Amino acid sequence: MEDVLTVRRWRRYGADRLFVTQETGRRVGSVDLQSGEVVADDPFLENGVRRAVQAYLRADVTELALPVATPGIGALDAADDAALQAWLGGDDWDTIDLAGIRAERGSSVRTRLERLVDEGWQVIHDVPLGRQGTLVEHLLFGPGGAFTVAERRHPGQKVVVEGRSIEVDGRSMAYLRDAKLEAGRVRGLLLAAGCADIFVRGVVVVHGELEVRSSPVECETVVMSRQDVQGAFRRMPERLDMHRVAAIAHVARQRATWSR
Repeated sequence: MEDVLTVRRWRRYGADRLFVTQETGRRVGSVDLQSGEVVADDPFLENGVRRAVQAYLRADVTELALPVATPGIGALDAADDAALQAWLGGDDWDTIDLAGIRAERGSSVRTRLERLVDEGWQVIHDVPLGRQGTLVEHLLFGPGGAFTVAERRHPGQKVVVEGRSIEVDGRSMAYLRDAKLEAGRVRGLLLAAGCADIFVRGVVVVHGELEVRSSPVECETVVMSRQDVQGAFRRMPERLDMHRVAAIAHVARQRATWSR
């Protein structure tokens, strides 16, 4: 049995995804082009989703309709599957060297933050501060408050947080200090732009073996593992209502806010 799968690209708010639908408009699955995550609404159609996405990427078009056999499509041949995995990444994403690919697609932290958007959060990426070329990796505004978010990559290394200090394999790092300073600078610029009574906390997201022996002072910096990004923000007590979140995010998206 054949079905026609249509692939369309969706790029908004820093996200970059491919959505695969049937002729009826029913969604079959999607692929996140930044993280490489493949989601199939029906497990029987996963190979069809992968084949359709591969054809789309090869064709370099805005939309592609592709007839495929469903269900029980059959696996991709070895060469095609290897090519697709090289482009999208696989289950061993965190254990192999994909630095070049990540540089092109963006951080997986970016993807995890984007998933909070449907839950009332607003996220802005690569925010330039002043004219010195400094970039804030991510700004996040939501029910839990306002945050700067920076990722620190130490795969396979031991990262220990104890109070106001953080060590990587026994070496002291200035990550907490830097996050506090960055959050303070962002807060100052938001206040100057009219966001009264705004408080901004720094967040350090660790890609490594994280051990928190004692948390930093609560009002200063938050440290979390990359795997816990969504859960950590969801667990935070509510500090801002949706109207306040939208207002602050609107100010934060204005280039003039950061050029002072």
